[in-house]
Amino acid sequence: MSARLQSKVIIVTGGTMGMGRAFAQRAAREGAKVVIGARDKARGVEVAAEIAASGGQVLFVPTDVTVEEQVAELVRVTVAEFGRLDGAFNNAGGGNAVGAVREIDDAFWRSTIDRNLTSVFYSLKYEIPAIVASGGGSIVNNASTVGVIGDPMVAAYSAAKHGVIGLTRSVALDVAKEGVRVNALVTGLVDTPLWRQVSANPEIEQYFLGLQPNGRAGAEEDIAAFTSFLLSDEATFITGAALAIDGGLTAK
Repeated sequence: MSARLQSKVIIVTGGTMGMGRAFAQRAAREGAKVVIGARDKARGVEVAAEIAASGGQVLFVPTDVTVEEQVAELVRVTVAEFGRLDGAFNNAGGGNAVGAVREIDDAFWRSTIDRNLTSVFYSLKYEIPAIVASGGGSIVNNASTVGVIGDPMVAAYSAAKHGVIGLTRSVALDVAKEGVRVNALVTGLVDTPLWRQVSANPEIEQYFLGLQPNGRAGAEEDIAAFTSFLLSDEATFITGAALAIDGGLTAK
């Protein structure tokens, strides 16, 4: 394992499961001081303990990323504990329901936008000043393939993820001369706990795998490795990009 994140202080939202957890673990192995922000306190303590037991430096801060004050506190605690902020993986989000747009009620629409888009806005709002004060760094926002293409029955989620990519590009231009890079991941089908739950139905599994040009789901570690690269000094000329890591899905 490389040490390309050595001594960097990195925030990971949604870092208690799936892609966020895999990245938090990898970042710690690569030498970063990792701060996990997530709502599930029990799981947050568990993941932090796992990282610490492996020799990593880690802090868990209970955080609901849809609440601005809690995101501000996450960044404040990070800087107070480690003295700086070098990067962030804004990964928290997700969708838990589907339906045609005419079936979506106002509460579901707003909760989906808050969870997947407003949360990234709050994160950027407070992370960027801290990163600028630390001399610059990198931010990665986790979007989705439905942030660049349409998909039926997920209008709210798709709208939010399209928004993440637009937000990423605009903010990257705002802060480029301040030494902060901002990129988005266009993540496709990944073997997360949610996918394993969904793919327990063989018909659903075959449907989604049939859409994949390479015929398989990606691994959480695939996302973690690429995110680590984007947050490292090896990627200093990459900013404002929406980068597909989707097994070729959006190449069609």
